[in-house]
Amino acid sequence: MNDQELQNLLYSLLPTPAYIFGAILFGVIGFVAYRFGKKTQRVKTKWLGVVMMFYPYVTGSDTRLLYAVGFLLCGAIYYYRHE
Repeated sequence: MNDQELQNLLYSLLPTPAYIFGAILFGVIGFVAYRFGKKTQRVKTKWLGVVMMFYPYVTGSDTRLLYAVGFLLCGAIYYYRHE
């Protein structure tokens, strides 16, 4: 493998700017949900916030999966906000 092929391979493994933006966005939303759940004693909201903060580490670098799971978790937090 020459240097150009190695460089192209390593570059393809880097996350895209859209992935980085989504990871930061959903991490901040998860932190806010965690703080809200902790302050109001809502256990489901608190743990959904924790999951939302850390799930980007599990999704790899698949941007579509990141946004799909993020929107599903946002919907779950919205659903459980008054429970």
